[in-house]
Amino acid sequence: MSPFLAMTQPVTQSSEATNSIGDFDHHADTYREDVENAIAWSGKDVDYFAEGKANLLVAVAERRLGDPRELRALDIGCGVGVTDRFLAGRFGALHGVDIAADAVEKAREANPEVHYESYDGGVLPFADQSLDVAFTICVVHHVPTDDWPAFAAEMKRVVRPGGLVVVFEHNPLNPLTRVSVSRCPFDEDVTLLRAGTTARLLDEAGLHPVERRFFSFLPVRDVAASRVERALRRVPLGAQYFVAAQA
Repeated sequence: MSPFLAMTQPVTQSSEATNSIGDFDHHADTYREDVENAIAWSGKDVDYFAEGKANLLVAVAERRLGDPRELRALDIGCGVGVTDRFLAGRFGALHGVDIAADAVEKAREANPEVHYESYDGGVLPFADQSLDVAFTICVVHHVPTDDWPAFAAEMKRVVRPGGLVVVFEHNPLNPLTRVSVSRCPFDEDVTLLRAGTTARLLDEAGLHPVERRFFSFLPVRDVAASRVERALRRVPLGAQYFVAAQA
């Protein structure tokens, strides 16, 4: 169990939210195959995109908070732990939660050094202000739109004052991103968020957006280090983006 578990009662989560996110249990065994079929046009695999986002996350955490090895971080909607593979050992402590219990088990097997918990999709199993970084990668578009404010508020609740909340999402303005989403079997009936929508969501939760970056313009080895990617970071046509906000 995490030492930061909150002794609180979970809030009620809509059955629509539980069902939509819970469907990931049915894809735990086929996650990699499903995603790689959807992104086959890119010539890259799941690990390429996961490593790129991991590098971007570590870089923004270091810019805003200092040495990541002294930080406690939480991956909300960790799935089978693909991105955590590239984050393990880079933070002082790394935790992951997901509503799909089968996915959490696979994440635990893949990354034994990461602390994983399953949860109900309502209250995160962490005490108030107990973490330095809370991040979520391509998860919010699966959450019913009515539940977006509560999801953002929970991220803020568990982060200390001055801590960081980072949301990675697909960019709906990129046509190839839309193709990938349309081909992914667990992305049916999702609502993609523009970067401005994500920034407003975090702002309305009482957070202060400090960075917004578009990325995955080119198949470079490391999007975080690429000069071209950095030069294009404000152009709203990258395949994905992140918005970082401080508490």
